[in-house]
Amino acid sequence: MVDGSENHLPRKIGLFSASNIVIANMIGAGIFTTSGLLMSGLNNPWLLITLWVVGGVVALCGALSYAELGAAMPHAGGEYVFLSRLYHPAFGFLSGWVSFIVGFSAPIAASAIGFSEYFFRAFPGLIEVGTSGVFLSTYLSKILAIFIILLFTFIHLRGLEFGAKVQNYLTLLKVGLIVVLIFLGLSFGNGNFSHFSMGTPVAFNFNALKTMGLSLMWIMFAYSGWNASTYIGSEITNPVRNLPRSLLYGTGIVMIMYVLLNIIFVYATPPEEMKDVISIGGLTVRNLFGSSMEFTFSLLIAFALFSSLSAFIIIGPRVYYSMALDGYFFKVMAKVHPRFNVPSASIMLQAGIAIIMVLSGTFDQILTYMGFSLGLFPILAVAGVFKLRASGKSKLMLRGFPWHLVVYLFFGIMMLVLSYLERPVESSIALATAIVGIPLFYFFKKKNHGN
Repeated sequence: MVDGSENHLPRKIGLFSASNIVIANMIGAGIFTTSGLLMSGLNNPWLLITLWVVGGVVALCGALSYAELGAAMPHAGGEYVFLSRLYHPAFGFLSGWVSFIVGFSAPIAASAIGFSEYFFRAFPGLIEVGTSGVFLSTYLSKILAIFIILLFTFIHLRGLEFGAKVQNYLTLLKVGLIVVLIFLGLSFGNGNFSHFSMGTPVAFNFNALKTMGLSLMWIMFAYSGWNASTYIGSEITNPVRNLPRSLLYGTGIVMIMYVLLNIIFVYATPPEEMKDVISIGGLTVRNLFGSSMEFTFSLLIAFALFSSLSAFIIIGPRVYYSMALDGYFFKVMAKVHPRFNVPSASIMLQAGIAIIMVLSGTFDQILTYMGFSLGLFPILAVAGVFKLRASGKSKLMLRGFPWHLVVYLFFGIMMLVLSYLERPVESSIALATAIVGIPLFYFFKKKNHGN
């Protein structure tokens, strides 16, 4: 594998910015949109909170595993680099291919749609245009989502330093918003802890397990991004020290906020009212503080979602860049802008795929397709830590080995199996997306490597 990425993407990202990218990548559309959908299937507040805790533990175990991988291989590309070096370039290519279609473009689309949901919750009158009544809000929402994708694509075409500054401010806004909501909600909000006793008892049968598996997969989408800084490893200063710490700090902070935020959701809203509400944050604020505060917080949440969308736009193109640099993707994707030092062609292509996602799917379809796809290759990467240690190339011998690997692998595999049984159509499409990459790998291999 070519290490040329080190010569083209300078190391300018410190621990604070790298941790912010992890936090920003994790806190996004998932936490602000999924709990209402989850409650529809689970119908039990305590089970909802428990699964969010389990998801956080699984994400921390994944972060511990990736910390060891990232310290040993601090290059742009994340799983693409890990799987290519640990197993075979074909596995790396397939992970990069899935990232290209699903792993980053779909979350960008989901974050943009989430922004639209909250924005129009703050300004419901904007969907009423003309004298004929209500404009089809779905189309207006998609138009706004596309505009936001194009706006942040332009921002990150201007360079990583500029983009990282924007990213830091947006992340601080988002974290501050969540902290304020948790504090004010528990201190002064008009909620009721009796909501936790509502709902139906937990049933431990196969159908219930399938629902839990699908729910955990959606939750893991909200936690996705715990591996974010590994995708920009070639641009992090002192990567052996800063890369692992950014993963652990970012994931730990987000886990605490997610659990507390879901406690606030249930405290504010009875389970029946939560069901199928996408803009759950806006509903929570309305119940806690009234409609006037709902406007303010819905607008703030809408703009806070910029942070996760921005982080995905930063990270994703570095994967396609590394693939192209190694001769396993279109050569133009390795093009670095001569002035701004960013993989400009990859950034623009990713924007195009995200826009197609916005136009083609509903939110829950995107969520399921994306969640299943994102669960496939991290399992291989985490298992690769065993191989890394056996080769004697590990540079970060973490305590607790191998229990964090075992926990991640157990829940990762269980989640995929149960989710497939519960939602076979979307899961099959996700598998098909990965399989389509196999002939593409051999096409690029023959074209650029001659065998």
